[in-house]
Amino acid sequence: MKKINLRDYYPFYTTDTIVEVPDEVADLLHEYKLNEAAYILRTYRHKAYFSLDYDANVERDALVIVLTPADILERKEENARLYQALASLPEKQRNRIYAHYFLGMSKSDIAKAEGTHKSRITRSINAGLRSLEKFLKELS
Repeated sequence: MKKINLRDYYPFYTTDTIVEVPDEVADLLHEYKLNEAAYILRTYRHKAYFSLDYDANVERDALVIVLTPADILERKEENARLYQALASLPEKQRNRIYAHYFLGMSKSDIAKAEGTHKSRITRSINAGLRSLEKFLKELS
């Protein structure tokens, strides 16, 4: 059994915490620490740039948008208006718009699933979007 300091391996330990672990675990933790140090050295030497999901969180934190309570309320109201406008459409138009914009299906795939021509789907979606625009303008 070897004694290790958990503070050396886990950043959330702020004080020294010494525990006894089996030799295999201690060797494995030491090997992981060496591999991590080698990786950091390689990225430094090769001037590697970090990806957005790198553990340092520098770039990822810069992309996080913190919403104020007023922004959250405004988004909820906009979503409610959008769903109300979608509910006002005929069922076919609503389903086609939902499939295209929410599920990401192409117009060809929707046409194939419904057994109709792509031009009908395109006309239906365009008519639905015009109806949505008109409905939302009336609400505002």
